[in-house]
Amino acid sequence: MPSQIDLAIVSTLLEAIEKIIEYTSKFQSDKQFKEDSLAFDATLMNFIVLGEMTDKLSDDFIEKHNEIEWKKIYGLRNIIAHDYFGVYEREIWQIIKNDIPELKDKIRALLD
Repeated sequence: MPSQIDLAIVSTLLEAIEKIIEYTSKFQSDKQFKEDSLAFDATLMNFIVLGEMTDKLSDDFIEKHNEIEWKKIYGLRNIIAHDYFGVYEREIWQIIKNDIPELKDKIRALLD
């Protein structure tokens, strides 16, 4: 049984994922996405939230739910936070389109 703290963190993860999807849903391409600096910055901030929150999960929870690539999530946070101007919209766009929907399903399943 996960701790209440881990469940609260997972809930925050789901909120951040939903914001990423919401903030990017109106765009058809990485270029459109990058041109909207508010949406781009808000989305990157929510990737940072994802990384920060995964770092707060208990080791037991991470080990039990190793189907999620927690280290990659935190690694992306580090790239965005420490090398903001080195972040390429095409890479972020690919993560949003290819990885975020699956991550959302996995995170939602942890709350069910």
